[in-house]
Amino acid sequence: MNDITIYHNPACGTSRNTLALIRNTGEEPNVIEYLKNPPDRATLQRLIAAMGIPVREVLRQKGTPYDELGLGDAKWTDAQLIDFMRQHPILINRPIVQTPLGTRLCRPSEVVLDILPRPQRGAFSKEDGEVVIDAGGQRVHKL
Repeated sequence: MNDITIYHNPACGTSRNTLALIRNTGEEPNVIEYLKNPPDRATLQRLIAAMGIPVREVLRQKGTPYDELGLGDAKWTDAQLIDFMRQHPILINRPIVQTPLGTRLCRPSEVVLDILPRPQRGAFSKEDGEVVIDAGGQRVHKL
């Protein structure tokens, strides 16, 4: 049984790095390509509640219809914002990862390290070459 789920966009570098960090623990998560299979309203509400962040923090602005829809306007309720995310899944910021230790919006990708139940198994560098995990499987902290 898979107890890790990632709401993933394979076109997003942050999402790819997060997925790779999960796999670096030896786990194979349940990968949901949310642009092809968007979460239903109840799932989206549950994920947002589990993350403990405002609905607005889950909205993605870059490369989305955020501005043309006027979503920066405070008039929109949380329910209406969720309706927009359901109509335009690209508005859902990613990746969202759910594990037995919590649910997080993993931006930056290293946020996933705080909720992974198993340790990293070896070195890991992001696609841009930034070292995140050293050869001993330990997190490299930036100063």
